[in-house]
Amino acid sequence: MTPILQSFIAGRWIGQEAAQQLRSAVNGRPVAATHAERLDFGEAVAYARGTGLRSLLALDFQKRSAILKALAKYLNEHKEELYAISAHTGATRSDSWIDVEGGTGTLFAYASIGSNELPSGNLLHEGPAIPLGKQGHFAGTHILVPRGGVAVHINAFNFPIWGLLEKFAPSFLAGMPCIGKPATATSFVTEALIRLIERSGLLPAGALQLVIGGTGDLLDRLEGSDMVTFTGSADTAAKLRVHPNLIRHSVPFNAEADSLNCAVLAPDVTPDDEEFQLFVKEVAREMTVKAGQKCTAIRRAIVPRGLVDAVAGALRERLRKTTVGDPAIEGVRMGALASHSQQSDVRAQVDKLMQGAEVVYGERDGFSPQGEGVAEGAFFAPTLLLSRDPMNHEAVHDVEAFGPVSTLMPYEGLDEALALAARGRGSLVGTLVTKDPATAAKFIPVAAALHGRLLVLDREAAKESTGHGSPLPPLKHGGPGRAGGGEELGGLRAVKHNLQRAAVQGSPTMLSAVTGEYVRGGKVNESEVHPFRRHFEDLQIGDSLLTHRRTVTDADIVAFGGISGDFFYMHFDAIAAKDTAFGQRIAHGYFVLSAAAGLFVSPAPGPVLANYGLDTLRFVKPVAIGDTIQARLTAKRKIDRNKTDAKGQGQGVVAWDVQVTNQHGELVASYDILTLVAKRG
Repeated sequence: MTPILQSFIAGRWIGQEAAQQLRSAVNGRPVAATHAERLDFGEAVAYARGTGLRSLLALDFQKRSAILKALAKYLNEHKEELYAISAHTGATRSDSWIDVEGGTGTLFAYASIGSNELPSGNLLHEGPAIPLGKQGHFAGTHILVPRGGVAVHINAFNFPIWGLLEKFAPSFLAGMPCIGKPATATSFVTEALIRLIERSGLLPAGALQLVIGGTGDLLDRLEGSDMVTFTGSADTAAKLRVHPNLIRHSVPFNAEADSLNCAVLAPDVTPDDEEFQLFVKEVAREMTVKAGQKCTAIRRAIVPRGLVDAVAGALRERLRKTTVGDPAIEGVRMGALASHSQQSDVRAQVDKLMQGAEVVYGERDGFSPQGEGVAEGAFFAPTLLLSRDPMNHEAVHDVEAFGPVSTLMPYEGLDEALALAARGRGSLVGTLVTKDPATAAKFIPVAAALHGRLLVLDREAAKESTGHGSPLPPLKHGGPGRAGGGEELGGLRAVKHNLQRAAVQGSPTMLSAVTGEYVRGGKVNESEVHPFRRHFEDLQIGDSLLTHRRTVTDADIVAFGGISGDFFYMHFDAIAAKDTAFGQRIAHGYFVLSAAAGLFVSPAPGPVLANYGLDTLRFVKPVAIGDTIQARLTAKRKIDRNKTDAKGQGQGVVAWDVQVTNQHGELVASYDILTLVAKRG
């Protein structure tokens, strides 16, 4: 009996009656059926805004980061369940690796981003604070806070696991409950993922819901605090973008749409160069991985006119060695398209591309998928086309065959290559293969205006390159124009995209209270207990120490030069120094830092375990021989990462604001010190 997929709404699974049958892409046999029951999207949204928000905001950034890490580990432990069901989409093991472990890898990445870059609490201070008055009594800054709404994530069929997780991770970190809507064709894979997540018991109630089938009136129920993300075709993105309710309530809409991505072989490369083979390998790989069903796949291969035949021949040989068939068979390197409707669509788009192109390699070259029952599968031959006059072939810059299809196009000169790349009207990614840095320096700044990401590939980068089509969590995924104009991934940027930014004005003391960070000029807490003697729990933001003073001498400068080996003329040559803007010898900046540390450090063993860095260091004014310096150390920010050391001792991170001033009260050095501080434990 064909299993019936279920939606996961308001904490329960819904769906008993079969509706649309979903068939295996490999052999056409039924895999699952969607459910016929209509969903109450009012209930789904209310549950997310009520139970979901309450449970998420009862946690903070750090705790949600820890949950993401635990979830990634759990999914990796049960990944074989996902690999097994992913095979029905026509994906090979390596194809599914991108989806399954690319998805869990993204969870790990955002867990790390949250742990390392986000504070305790649910407010992110996006400083620094900016003085708005002349006497330091009025300032302004920016804060980022949870939006208090719901994130609706509508995903494409090609990555049913990664596609959801790469959107869910930053939304979850930002405290937004999510409603995921996978494409129907491969929704049986996403449902398996959500069942695993629910079984883990790691997510707070209401953090993630699943919609199988249509979205009904879901978008009509959204408000300005909500947001919608979409991955899929440019046509569908355009329709969703103008949904009346989204426009009425200014609901943020982020689209990542399929685009006509290109790879350009630079004119400096010859067939004897290693870069030539790198180009051929990259184009062939992007044609065959996931059977070409990647929004980042290379659709246009732009090569010097004199190398068209050489590139075509090399690609033909590589494609001929690609075994297509049932992914369960050893040696198969390319599987089927995800569905039979996708197979029909790709065939129709290739027919359009053929009105101005010729076949270099395709079905006529002995295409014969391997495996039992594959005649009923959704297989499509790797198809390489050649457009000899691409400047006048409109279809090649407008029609996308979302499968194992790419078109070669020749160019004369780098400017024409840039013009051809631009004809895509906005792409997710482009690749330039070159061995000449000057060519890269000319090409990339121009191409960047119409590409979300650019790969410069040469033999050095190839040693570690993840390839043209690999979105990475720390880097932006999205592109202008046809690519949707969206912003996904990009490290911390993605989390901020899910938060609401607000400007706050007030006194430094009030801004300190609001942001949870000490703002210079605000009230400080001075006591007889040195701040370095306080455990993490006891330390308060604003706890401060004003040190004793120290006068800088010639002997200090000479001694520091001898220890450091820094004999720069500004510190030792009085005649040369006199002719500079300073007019005299000055102390080393790093001596000022060292002397300041000597003023504020409490040397005996205590709660401060380690100093692991400086941020925002600036040398503001020179310190001359005879100047007297003083330091103020203030607890600026605390982050409880809920971690312990090898001995079980709890610890947190404390950032200290340091201001070093001279005898006139003028700031000479400014920086933050980062320390690990022990808990009482």
